Amino acid sequence: MHFELSDLRVFIQVAESPSVTQGARRANLSTAATSARIKSLETQLGARLLYRDSRGVTLTPAGERLLKHARVLMRQVACIKEEFSDYGGDLVGHIRIFANTTAVTEFLPEVLAGFMAEHPAVTVDLQERLSRDIVRGVLEGAAELGLIAGPVDAQGLEVIPYSMDRLVLVLPQGHALAQMASVRLADTLEFPHITYHQGSTLFDLVTRQVQRLGRTLPLRIQLSSYEAICRMIESGVGIGIIPESAAQRHQRTMRLTTLPLAEDWSIRERSVLVHELDAMPGCVRKLVQLFVSPQ
Repeated sequence: MHFELSDLRVFIQVAESPSVTQGARRANLSTAATSARIKSLETQLGARLLYRDSRGVTLTPAGERLLKHARVLMRQVACIKEEFSDYGGDLVGHIRIFANTTAVTEFLPEVLAGFMAEHPAVTVDLQERLSRDIVRGVLEGAAELGLIAGPVDAQGLEVIPYSMDRLVLVLPQGHALAQMASVRLADTLEFPHITYHQGSTLFDLVTRQVQRLGRTLPLRIQLSSYEAICRMIESGVGIGIIPESAAQRHQRTMRLTTLPLAEDWSIRERSVLVHELDAMPGCVRKLVQLFVSPQ
């Protein structure tokens, strides 16, 4: 049995795309050539790798298994290439990161901007995901790094703490709750809430906590940025729970009040998830070092 690395790369592109045509486009091949490479892999393995229908392609159980192995192999090939490219003094590579909402919107853009300016041969694919999908993505090799906040069940991964994440309640100035020193989640449910969009890590966390109280979140509107949430709050549309770092930044230019949440879940440890950091390409190790080093 003989595998071409190029065939495995094409298979990964197709597996991560909704159709063979889109996978072929990502691999810079024709659809016919891509199908031929997939067929060659299926023949060598004696197993079907893809289900094809009018909606596109999905992986068979054998395809799921091959995808995990192929990602590991490609990661090791990248390590070899980068290790020897270091002799030429140029750090190269591609890093895919799955991260929660706060990481994507608040601090990662600044960190990545500095990192990529220093390492122009490194490319980055940053995707916002829920915590459970971040863990699964790193475990399965779909991402090199995962950034999460809060407790996590990540057996088989290295969990590297790097900072703390605190959630606060944001109110318009003069709000009925503004005179309190701190507030419980239950106290806020008498007022309409402005939240981050459905599907975000923050929305998922807050709605779970509300459900544990046997209550329903009084949702007024959902938005896709902390700035938009704060502007709505400033206008008196409702109140909202967001990270303290975002609240402090917007409080400088808006008439807002913030209150600590008297809830254990409001203070969360931020962590980087990775498969065997020492076995990762140098560009990944350098990026992780930026997170864990004191700023």
